[in-house]
Amino acid sequence: MTFLDKYSDGSYVAFRIVAGFLFLCHGTQKLLGYPVEFPYPLSAMSTSAGVIEVVAGLLIMLGFYSRIAAFIASGTMAVAYWMVHGLNDPFPIANGGELSALYCFCFLYIATKGSGKLSLNDR
Repeated sequence: MTFLDKYSDGSYVAFRIVAGFLFLCHGTQKLLGYPVEFPYPLSAMSTSAGVIEVVAGLLIMLGFYSRIAAFIASGTMAVAYWMVHGLNDPFPIANGGELSALYCFCFLYIATKGSGKLSLNDR
């Protein structure tokens, strides 16, 4: 599909920004109750996750130290998957952990590829 090759850089930037924004929204939901209330009581673990989600999501969106932020976000999602979902059933669709698993690998990809174009630093 060589006709799509010219969109590779732009689509990666869109992927990075959207993934960072959605992750940021998970953090603001936990910490600020915005855009919707977090349905569970906050614990030290969920508060820590919320802080990581806000900070890492913002850094990934901006492309500022995004490799480090994405690596930390990926690890956070791996921990979330195994602590909350993975022990309930072997299949992510059955244990409700598909979003955590997908975030984990999206952020691992960003950590290895870097920010790409339209970033504040680390290409």
